[in-house]
Amino acid sequence: MAKIKVQNQTIEIGKTKENAYSVNGKEVLSDLIKTDKNQYHLLLDNKSYLIEILKKDHLNGNLSLKVNGRVFETHHTFKLEELLKSMGLSAGKKKQKDIKAPMPGLVLDILIEPGQEVKEGDDLIILEAMKMENVLKAPHEGVIGQISVEKQSKVDKNQVLLSYE
Repeated sequence: MAKIKVQNQTIEIGKTKENAYSVNGKEVLSDLIKTDKNQYHLLLDNKSYLIEILKKDHLNGNLSLKVNGRVFETHHTFKLEELLKSMGLSAGKKKQKDIKAPMPGLVLDILIEPGQEVKEGDDLIILEAMKMENVLKAPHEGVIGQISVEKQSKVDKNQVLLSYE
């Protein structure tokens, strides 16, 4: 069961069986077809909807949609998130302080410097393992603190490569 907030209205949606969902307690039939990368055609209770995903923010549960030409900002939560929140816990990603080597290898290049601001997905370090180059990316935004390795140094699995401030 998910709760989706659209324009100050909360809608509860749950899957009851294949091609059937419960929307605010009422069962509806649907057929969803992906027509392009971020575009879908939805047939819901004999009504047709063209849907385009404009922006996704899964971490915060936000989604910007264009439905039949109208733009909607949505926010969704799931039962587990609500349960964790009621317990004072968070279902979001925990920010890592240290970035560790996922495998033993050789540091080919260090693409960042201490004090540099990085965004989620930015390239940090190129690590060679089993004759393949692996680009380690930033798991979240932040400022690089200490870099614990040098170019051409060998590293072991789980060795700390760098730390965020």
